[in-house]
Amino acid sequence: MTNDSKTSLDGGCTCRAVRYRMTSRPMFVHCCHCRWCQRETGASFALNAMIEADRAVLLSGAPEIVMTPSNSGKGQKIARCPVCKVALWSNYAGAGDAVRFVRVGTLDEPDCLPPDIHIFTSSKQPWVTLPPGIPVVLEYYDREKYWPADALARRRALLGT
Repeated sequence: MTNDSKTSLDGGCTCRAVRYRMTSRPMFVHCCHCRWCQRETGASFALNAMIEADRAVLLSGAPEIVMTPSNSGKGQKIARCPVCKVALWSNYAGAGDAVRFVRVGTLDEPDCLPPDIHIFTSSKQPWVTLPPGIPVVLEYYDREKYWPADALARRRALLGT
């Protein structure tokens, strides 16, 4: 989070039927420019904050889980508001239900979580200009190379790897 004094961030859908709280900073934030994310969001990229599921707690409402295809062929679970259908987070097969990929745009203060990396830039829209000083990779990235040590430790503790 850009403001180190913040220990939690709240978010939710457009109609406010589902509200959640991130109780700590995420492990990592990536801006994905792959065609799958472009299609799924209807935008040029998806901005996801990866956080342990038990640190992204529901405050009200209950999202519906929608299974969708993914490039890996293993699919993803998208948690959507059952009323307005806004996507709040996803769970991918790699980490299962343990890690939520929270859609940063659903936070009340999305400015607090700029991306740590831009990924799949080989398919980014040509008119999108990437800022200097943030790592950029053509496809996926080597977690050990880009994640901070504390985030890697949190992931290992969570997944037992």
